[in-house]
Amino acid sequence: MKRLASLVLLALTMPASAAEPTPAERGYKALTETPFIPGFWTARSFPDIWKTWDGVKAKPADFDAQVRDRYGLHTAPYPNDGFPMGLRKAPLLLANGIGNDCMLCHASSIMGKSVIGIGNSSLDIQSLFEDMAKADGVIKKLPFTFSNVRGTNEADGFGVYLLGFRNPDLSLNPKWKNLGLRDDTCADVPAWWLMKKKRTIYHTGATDSRSVRTLMQFMLHPLNGPEAFTKAEPAFRDISQYLISLEPPKYPFAIDKPKAAKGEALFKDNCARCHGTYGEKWTYPNKVIPLDEIGTDPTRHAGVEVAYGVAYSESWFGKESAGWFVPGKQLRWTPGYQAPPLDGIWATAPYFHNGSVPTLTGVLNSKARPKLFTRSFKTDEADYDKVNVGWKITELREPPSEKLPGSEKRKVYDTSKPGRSNSGHTYGDDLTDYERSAVVEYLKTL
Repeated sequence: MKRLASLVLLALTMPASAAEPTPAERGYKALTETPFIPGFWTARSFPDIWKTWDGVKAKPADFDAQVRDRYGLHTAPYPNDGFPMGLRKAPLLLANGIGNDCMLCHASSIMGKSVIGIGNSSLDIQSLFEDMAKADGVIKKLPFTFSNVRGTNEADGFGVYLLGFRNPDLSLNPKWKNLGLRDDTCADVPAWWLMKKKRTIYHTGATDSRSVRTLMQFMLHPLNGPEAFTKAEPAFRDISQYLISLEPPKYPFAIDKPKAAKGEALFKDNCARCHGTYGEKWTYPNKVIPLDEIGTDPTRHAGVEVAYGVAYSESWFGKESAGWFVPGKQLRWTPGYQAPPLDGIWATAPYFHNGSVPTLTGVLNSKARPKLFTRSFKTDEADYDKVNVGWKITELREPPSEKLPGSEKRKVYDTSKPGRSNSGHTYGDDLTDYERSAVVEYLKTL
């Protein structure tokens, strides 16, 4: 008995062994530490990128800050070898190189704090890829337009372009097949934390949210063979669990609670049918709203053609699991755009699937939306519009001169251009100004 007591005492005083990491914890580690694609550029490209900047004769003392400001990049809140989020060390043939990762588009900052999972509405991906190539001594033109306006990207074009080089088993086919490449959709990047509520994802609701392989499309780097995808799939199952574990940041400023309560009642009467309800017993209807009803720019809806849907569904990506929509067809056609959940909406400006509306007030009042505007593309408190909820903007009378460099022209959002219309979603137009402001006050609480 005495010996048993001693053993119990010993067990109680021994340090507890480390708990087994959860799938979400493993996913975070994989996402932030693993280069899933080889490098695009040599190791010298990033430190030498300043040499591509007009009029700059020496490396600036505040080089890191200037890089972040120029390209819309953000400080990594995890060890990243001195790179901002979105760039990382990656193997390139027989040497070390530099590549990009998911956080380039799916991480940003808000109120000066870096946040994984928020769409990067500051990013100028076109300038970044052009200048990295120039710094590497490769001056060739990008194969298609990566971004038409800063803060948006042509993510769908990336998928269409890269899959065009693959056979169904993902082996390389040197003869590129055009699966309907378009580069005028101006996609805004949705927040990752919304995935926990969605049954279907992407702006058109075309893919089942349970799909892990759809998250791996960016791995279609020409140096990744078919074996790279099967090897990485278990890690992406963990990454998927990390994504649905994310929570949105809380609104950091004062909220008028009585006004927000009035806004909640108005929201339930006017908005919940499509966007769901919130709180402990939340609901989300996962609705796709037909184009004729929603009235927003149809370019993104037309941006993925049948040829790509067939190729995707016949490929390794489409063979993940049968029975989601139709067995063997993992991409579906929908009549319009999916009405998203609105959790953390205060932090996800600009709005609409193309980022054409800078504030929530504009979302609820189609007549108040600016037609031609620019903004700082910074994410500090000074750049945030607390009244209208979104980004402060400067309205312009004239579009930018064609003589300006592309990086300057992309700072201007011209809603008359293809893919950039700010029309539609007129559901708030019949509300009074006070009612709209009350709904906005409520949306701050989500």
